Amino acid sequence: MFNPANRFFVATWGALAAGLVNTLLAAALTVVFALVIGTALAVARVSSSRAYRWLVVSVIELFRGLPVVITIYFAARVLPEVGVALPPLWYLVIGLTAYNCVIIAEIVRAGINALPRGQTEAAYAVGLSRFQTLRLILLPQAFRIMLPALISQLVVIVKDTSLGFVIFGFSEFVRAANIVIQYFIGQEGINLTLQMYVAVALVFILVNYGLGKLAEYIQARLSRSRPDVAAPPGAELTAARGATGGTGAV
Repeated sequence: MFNPANRFFVATWGALAAGLVNTLLAAALTVVFALVIGTALAVARVSSSRAYRWLVVSVIELFRGLPVVITIYFAARVLPEVGVALPPLWYLVIGLTAYNCVIIAEIVRAGINALPRGQTEAAYAVGLSRFQTLRLILLPQAFRIMLPALISQLVVIVKDTSLGFVIFGFSEFVRAANIVIQYFIGQEGINLTLQMYVAVALVFILVNYGLGKLAEYIQARLSRSRPDVAAPPGAELTAARGATGGTGAV
């Protein structure tokens, strides 16, 4: 398997490469959808009136309490039963998104709540609406504060793609490895289980190590972008007010 001269070398690594592409594609789509939906849920939870907030909290607590394999299974089994026919990749993305969007919602909410309350009060004082305050003042800082936690969740998403084995007809990285293992056992009488799983583990380690380094790079860039001298109080809010045409006065 590891010898380029072996007649199965190209086919084996071609199958693994196709599985890895499916894994990374599912992870990338999940990250995008989970980040967008999770941010929307966090904003809804911190800005909705008490009458509607219970609904957002109920959704978050429901999906946060479910094992991710259950959300994937339900997406793959229930959606086709109600007439939603999609490629197998999308069932995995939907299942992963349903679970991870509520986790990201809690991460973003924690970042917002960690900010000084005076920033919100000052934003209202210069005439910003609640939505403008969240979009221009609170969310950018919350994402910066919670960036390590968000990157950690990205690593979890990449690993959770291996749970796609519950979806019939979808070959992610681990299933592709299992297919190769079963082929060699059945056709060639060779057991490559240990070698294949070591190779899969090494690839996951490299991918997640790269994500960790990406997080360090982004944090370093954000740290360099911060001014050494603190801006005068209200400077950021004043700039936001000018960008939105606010007319209030402190």
